[in-house]
Amino acid sequence: MTHALEVTCRARWKRTLWFFVGLGAVGAGLAGARLAFRGPGPGAAVGLLLAVVGIASLRGVTAEVKADARGLHHRTLLRRRSVPWHDIADIRVHRKYTNTSRGEEVRRVSVLLRDGHRRMLPLPHSRSLHDPDFDAKLDGLRALHRRHGAPETAHLPVISSRTAGRGWAALLGLCVLLLGCAGVAAWFVPNVASNERAWKSATPCTAATPATERRECLTTLPAVIARTEAERPKKSSWLYFADNRPVRRVAVSEKDARTFRSGDSVELTIWRGRVRKVAGELHVWREHIPTGGETAVVAAAFALAAGFPGAQSLLRLRGRRLADDEVLPSVLPFGGALVGTALWLLPLCYLHPTTLPTAPGTVAWAVAGTSATLALFIWAWRATGVRKPGIGVAGKVGAQEQEVHLAARFLEHTDYNPHGFGTHIVLGDGPPAVTPHPGPGRFAARRIPVERLTVKDVRRARGSDGDTVPRSWHIAELDDAGEPVRLAAAPAELTRIVNELRAAGTPVEAVNREA
Repeated sequence: MTHALEVTCRARWKRTLWFFVGLGAVGAGLAGARLAFRGPGPGAAVGLLLAVVGIASLRGVTAEVKADARGLHHRTLLRRRSVPWHDIADIRVHRKYTNTSRGEEVRRVSVLLRDGHRRMLPLPHSRSLHDPDFDAKLDGLRALHRRHGAPETAHLPVISSRTAGRGWAALLGLCVLLLGCAGVAAWFVPNVASNERAWKSATPCTAATPATERRECLTTLPAVIARTEAERPKKSSWLYFADNRPVRRVAVSEKDARTFRSGDSVELTIWRGRVRKVAGELHVWREHIPTGGETAVVAAAFALAAGFPGAQSLLRLRGRRLADDEVLPSVLPFGGALVGTALWLLPLCYLHPTTLPTAPGTVAWAVAGTSATLALFIWAWRATGVRKPGIGVAGKVGAQEQEVHLAARFLEHTDYNPHGFGTHIVLGDGPPAVTPHPGPGRFAARRIPVERLTVKDVRRARGSDGDTVPRSWHIAELDDAGEPVRLAAAPAELTRIVNELRAAGTPVEAVNREA
């Protein structure tokens, strides 16, 4: 494919897609006939669903991408476009979903234009980790781009949810939505708290209670349970009353429905037109009355949940100067700060939903919690900073020093790292070696042939390095007798390992680069 003069990508399984197109046409006809003669109904809904499937299949069957010496041409059902190679800055891969246990990976191809715009190509696409056809088509597109254009990067940029090239608008929209939910819940807090106080202060109705005030007092009526209906825990269970008096039925939990028996004489307590309590000789059911504290906790929980996509948006904005395929720092430090905030804020909201704390102990609680939250967010901000790649000066691990195992791994299959078995590199008290364990000792260790390795570059992790590489690690690009090899480790450990390789006689070339 590296010498291909033309690459054509068409939809797979065309016969299947055409079958669904025909099925959609039949469904549209049936839906139209049903609506015209009998009006809306289940048949019309099924027909419309088939019509939607047919339209989606028609879009897939008409999609095509063709690349030749003139440029890249792609079309869909309603649009045709052509872009010359000199207007394309890069061809990239988007990974939208990965399930390595099942061998699934959704991959799409996009192009980055010189003016900064991005276009997602309808084809090729893949749903498998190992798809030779997708890889061949992608290699062909990149080969044509190298021959007739000027790619900005020599490597294949891979964009995933971990990299800087993913958009942040959806995350910001989710943050705003959760904040809106928090605002709605907070708006209900005063009314819910008032309702709670009214329930707690309600007294039984008497003969002297005016008719206009009976809604606010407790009315007690006798009743007999006719039957019970116990459903699964996620469904409502019911108590039915004889002669539908004073009401036909009351929704209860499954446990309550199984506790009451048919023929039981019970006493119903009614408040504001609803049965709030069913009391029998052996069991009492009470309706849960929402409290202001519970509603305030819900509002605070929504606000804290909004902080997580907000932090993700902040990290993407903070890394906007990074290359699109470079991995961003993890948002987990901000998640930890939000969890730490929840530990003191939620109990405070529950105890003081509508009033500010006034007791000295509660005020001290709020001040200490706020200070802790501020410290946590400062720590999270520093922990998620983007570190520039490069090899600094580190102390040499000499042969007389104590043996140490550093978490690091080669990402390629080599004779000293067969099938990627290595998880650590052992230094000191012998030559550097790869081990499948964190020590102690050198059991199953394989010596690293430092005499044939050359350190070419040190960079931040990219999407093409895979999801198994931690976000905070850096990558050292090595040359192993003409074969490229990648070594991944945390920045401090990577510096120590590369310095050891350098001390062992491995040449180092241009390993410091701006982020």
